[in-house]
Amino acid sequence: MSNRLYLAIKKLVEYGIKTGLTPERERIYTRNLLLELYGEDIFEDSDEIDLSDKISLEPLLNELLDEAVKRGIIEDSVTERDLFDTKLMNALMPRPANVEEEFFKRYELSPVNATNYFYNLSKDSNYIRTYRIEKDVKWSYESKYGKIDMTINLSKPEKTPEEIAKAAKEGFKSENVYPKCLLCKENEGFSGNLNKQARQTLRLIPLNLGGDKMYFQYSPYVYYNEHCIVFNDKHIPMVVNRKTFVRLLDFVKQFPHYVIGSNADLPIVGGSILSHDHYQGGNYTFPIANAEVLKEVTIKGYEDLKVSILNWPVSTIRIAGTNDKKMVDLANHIFETWKDYNDESVNIVSHTDGVRHNTFSPAARKRGDVFELDLLLRNNRTSEEHPSGIFHSRELYQNIKRENLGLIEVIGLAILPARMKSEMKLLADRLVSGEDYSKDDVLAKHKPWVEDFLPRHKDINKDNVEEILYEEMGHAFSCCLEDAGVFKMNKEGQEAFERFIDAL
Repeated sequence: MSNRLYLAIKKLVEYGIKTGLTPERERIYTRNLLLELYGEDIFEDSDEIDLSDKISLEPLLNELLDEAVKRGIIEDSVTERDLFDTKLMNALMPRPANVEEEFFKRYELSPVNATNYFYNLSKDSNYIRTYRIEKDVKWSYESKYGKIDMTINLSKPEKTPEEIAKAAKEGFKSENVYPKCLLCKENEGFSGNLNKQARQTLRLIPLNLGGDKMYFQYSPYVYYNEHCIVFNDKHIPMVVNRKTFVRLLDFVKQFPHYVIGSNADLPIVGGSILSHDHYQGGNYTFPIANAEVLKEVTIKGYEDLKVSILNWPVSTIRIAGTNDKKMVDLANHIFETWKDYNDESVNIVSHTDGVRHNTFSPAARKRGDVFELDLLLRNNRTSEEHPSGIFHSRELYQNIKRENLGLIEVIGLAILPARMKSEMKLLADRLVSGEDYSKDDVLAKHKPWVEDFLPRHKDINKDNVEEILYEEMGHAFSCCLEDAGVFKMNKEGQEAFERFIDAL
């Protein structure tokens, strides 16, 4: 049995050297770190494997994990296997200071060179579990606002708005929690436990954004190409203010090939982590970037900037120009006006008993020499009729998307829960066979949605049922985006939008 272990360890060390994670000089040192994890104090070399072949990481790690299970080192559970394979990969990893040094050495050549290095390191180290991400389901939906990107993410757990709000409140309750959240710098090298993910292979790059210390890392879930997270050095709550606009524009100045944005800072319209100030970006063109201009407007004192209302379901003002400082001034002026803005004719109430409801989900990018800042207007007020939010996905579509519509969703990329893949397959079978799916505990929640879209499809059969279901999921998500829009895309809503513009 040990011979198989020795062979597997030899292959893993070779993988580290081939990918550049491990220097050749550290071959023996890395081997000994791996042997220690198995309680081995000897190593028998062998020439039984051809190290010139490409080494596939997933099956190799599975072999090493199976051996750990057999030896009683870990239980055979997903959580314990993930914790242990992160330990294995950490033995191959360069130290954080080495990664930082290499990143900035490459940045001198170009920002693209630096991010390519860092992204590949995050994948090669299994911090981004590529073989899981590749199983995600992806497609596009052609809406009346243009293309919307759709994904079913198989690695991220689904959260309700209530769970997100509760997590935000509890994020500061205990001084003894370590790390305080998934976005704290203390996660770098953290071994993890049954309740927290291992982060021994996480590496952070320090950045200065607008004079503030931030850290740059990649998301382990990778919802889109080079999905990165930029977070505050301090564990402080999400906030949108003038500094937000400064930091976003400073980031795209330093990394012009990336887009970056901020979740809103309030529950219901914010992201899934509200307890730590952070932004999300990446090398990806979100659908909102290609949205048509509905109307150009002029704001007094800012005539040198191009300001537009977009043809986009989530009410958006775009500011474009080459003077980023002037853009920050205007963005902050719009934000300060919006925070206290009321128009009850379209359900916009800025405060209830002193609690604020109005905020932004901003996103920044650069096209050549021109900066663009998209300001998506949000309101998180609830009512007796809409307890999940007046501007949250309507009940009809919460079987598809019940979680908060955060930044990524409102700029055009749907992140649907993993359950949708199996549920749609089961629903497709029932629709074709004619069985009563509504009595199924798993499928019953889909009945109102199915009854809503069935009249649009005269013939559903085994050849088209999957296409219809995925098309209708896209339609449902586009309706969720419309629900999130504070100024609806109709005559009344757009007249209300113009009243807000006049208030500026």
